Amino acid sequence: MRNWIRNRMPSEESLRTRRGLRWLAPLLGRRWLWHPNRRRVAIGAGIGVFCGLLIPLAQIAGAAMLALLLRANLPVAAIATLVSNPLTYAPIFVLAYRTGSALLGEQPRPDTAQALAEAASEPAPATPGEEPGWIERARAVGKPLFLGLAVFATAGGVLAWALVHVAWTLAVRLKRRRRRRRT
Repeated sequence: MRNWIRNRMPSEESLRTRRGLRWLAPLLGRRWLWHPNRRRVAIGAGIGVFCGLLIPLAQIAGAAMLALLLRANLPVAAIATLVSNPLTYAPIFVLAYRTGSALLGEQPRPDTAQALAEAASEPAPATPGEEPGWIERARAVGKPLFLGLAVFATAGGVLAWALVHVAWTLAVRLKRRRRRRRT
């Protein structure tokens, strides 16, 4: 499992050479950010999914800051934020709105859910004078959407953390079993 992750992670040097990340060079030199062990990778996956579902913009930056604070694997945290992307925004927002409405005891309005789905799937307006974008429409929906996103982010983060722990443990056990059978 560790080798599989190492082969897919960007190298520390490749991130240090990017112009936008040079100022983080002292922080990026910390070994624990890059070490692929079960605990750090699981925390990184949980952080990434949490930030990916809760923060619609700058989710990678948010995940990176939390990874630094919680000593998680930075590349895994950044990659796990991709759980939400332009293809998944609309379904996530509609389901979050409906979940938040149910938790608040409100009846979800179908026209609001449809407008939210359309806004999430449309590109941002080119000029400020145009029709409001998905962020403004999301604000108009209010509490149900943000409560649903918070529930999804928390549950998704915990689920990602648990799945990584289980998958890692199973992979290690299978590897040990194969070794025992060979001898």
